[in-house]
Formats: sequence, C-alpha cells, structure tokens
Amino acid sequence: MRLKIIRRKETKLVNKILLYVIGIAISFVVGGIFLTSLDINPFAYYRDMLTIGLIGNYYPGKSVEGLLKLFVPLLITSLALSLAFKMRFWNIGGEGEFITGALFAAIVAFKLGDTLPGFVVIVLMCLAAFVSAGMIGLVTAHLKVKFNTNETLVTLMINYIMLYVIKYFGETKADWNFFLRTDSERPVFAKFPENAIMDGIKFGNFKLLYTVPAAIVIAVIVYFYLKRTKQGYEISVVGDSVNTAKYAGMNVYRITLRTIFLSAAFIGLAGAFTAAASGTISTDITNNVGWTGVIVAWLSRLSVPVIGVVSLLISVLQYGCQAASASYSQIDHNFADLMQGLFMFSILAAGFFSNFKIVRTGDKKDA
Repeated sequence: MRLKIIRRKETKLVNKILLYVIGIAISFVVGGIFLTSLDINPFAYYRDMLTIGLIGNYYPGKSVEGLLKLFVPLLITSLALSLAFKMRFWNIGGEGEFITGALFAAIVAFKLGDTLPGFVVIVLMCLAAFVSAGMIGLVTAHLKVKFNTNETLVTLMINYIMLYVIKYFGETKADWNFFLRTDSERPVFAKFPENAIMDGIKFGNFKLLYTVPAAIVIAVIVYFYLKRTKQGYEISVVGDSVNTAKYAGMNVYRITLRTIFLSAAFIGLAGAFTAAASGTISTDITNNVGWTGVIVAWLSRLSVPVIGVVSLLISVLQYGCQAASASYSQIDHNFADLMQGLFMFSILAAGFFSNFKIVRTGDKKDA
C-alpha cells in the first residue's frame, strides 16, 4: 500500500469554505499554544491582532495608515503577478523588480527633488520606476521566447542581483554615493527631499495617501484590461496554448513582451509608491511583498476582485501581528513572523486539499 495525490473532480463551495475555516482554526489553536507557553492570553493577543491595535489607541488613524502602507504594494504586486501567471509565465522576480523600481524612484528623488514641483517629481519617480522594472520584464520575456530559457530561474536570480545592488549602495560610504546621509559616520540611507515624499488627504490625525486611490485605479484598469480588451483575451489564449495562439495568427512574441513588461513595470511602480510613502529606501523595503504576492495571486485564482480581498486580509494579518506583538515584552517581531507563517501555511494547505486528495493505492492495482 502507498499514498497517492490525485486532483479532485469538483469541490463544493461549502466544502471549500469549511476547509479554510478548519485550517485557520488550527492555526489559531497552534498559535494559542505558543502564546500560552509565554504566559500571554491568546484571546487578548488575537483581539489586538484582528483589530490592528485600534482598541485603546489614542491615534487610530496611524494604525490605519500603517495598514494601508502594507496593503497598497501587496495589492499592486499581486495584480501584476497575475498578469504573468495568466499567461503561464512564472514571474518569480517580484522582489528584484520592486527593488529596481524603488532604486530608480530614489535616484529621481535625490537628483530632482529640490529643483521641481512636488507633483512633477512624484510623477517622474513613478515613471522611472515603471520603465526600469519593465525593462527587466522585457529582457526575461525575450530570453524565454527566443531561447526558451527557464523564466523561473532567470527572474529568481534577478531578486538576488538587485538585493545585493541595494545592499551595496546602503553599505558603501563614498562621496559619489548620494543615497546615503552625509552627516552620519556609518552608512545610513538619506531621507528624500520634501517634494519627493508622497502626500495625501488629511482627516484629523489620519492621512489618506494618494497611493491608495492610485492602487484602486490600477486594480480597475487591470480588471478591464483582462476582461474587456483584445490584449487581455490574447493573454488567456497564450496561457491556454501557445500553439493555438499561433494558429489563430497571434504574435506570441509581441504578446509575451507586452504582458511581462506590464507585469514587471507595475511591480516597479509599487516600489516607487512604497519609497515615496516612506520618504526613503532600505535594504528591506520590499517587506517580502514579491513572495507574498505569489501566494495572494494563487489563493485568489488570479481573480482581480478576489486579489483585492485577499490582499487586504493578509495585510490585516501582517500589521495586526506586528501591532499585537508590540504590546507584549515577551515576544518580538520574530514571533509576529511565526504567526504570519502559521496562518499562511494553513490557508495554503486548505487550498491544496480543496483541489487534491490523498488516497491509498495497492501495489497490485497499480501494477
């Protein structure tokens, strides 16, 4: 006897929801055991986590701002990756493309931030990020179509290349390195000029950054692009079968270049939004959004509306874990990462068992 994984023919919606509920419940129980072992009331911790620390907070607007700063880049990155995934192009380079966008946005900020009006500087930062990250997409798409390279490996290597690039700028103290503060003995990334910092609309102590409505507009554009345009239809056809697309007279090379350019470019734009909202860059500016975006896109079945919902829920989870952990001296941000991992794993496991099942097979039958 041995075990075999087979795909389910169909899973009822009620059963899928039940699987997700069970998975999340198990993660809550396991997390509660860890919390109890540290003499922390798990119910109080989960209350603070799910309310993102709003209860008893004198500045609740700041908590919402922090949540939205996580939500915006995750939403845009997940949407961008869904463009590539719909075409069966496995763009795993979200981290590198994000860093590329942030770096080029920072270059514009430092070089032009004191010479041009704020709106113009922000637009140029976004444009530089969009084009620079998009060029990475063009190169990987060209290599894939012309030389049949493995796009997973190529985009994965880009992540590490760009990570070491930003580390180099962040750790090299030299006169030419305009990324760093000049008044610090040790290497520290400088703050952007005031004109290069993203502004927003103030509501009391809460500021709605312009990146939030911009992200919603991008989501609407991607939705209509995929559902209502010829280019979106071509993406689906190429994703289903390259040979069918060629038989229908579609230019697969051009479609691939265009789609992957947009996928990488939007991720770069998310990097620019994050840099402009923070007013600086750092070696951990991505917050692992390139990896989390892959999970969000697949959990959402590449559906734009569902991506929006899942991105928000995971952002609440991430920020809520950080906010809750800050209230207890026994734990630090590493425990928050552990809790996030538990929840993410449970959700992925529920998604797996909703599509596959494990059965026992006998040797004789298999033979």
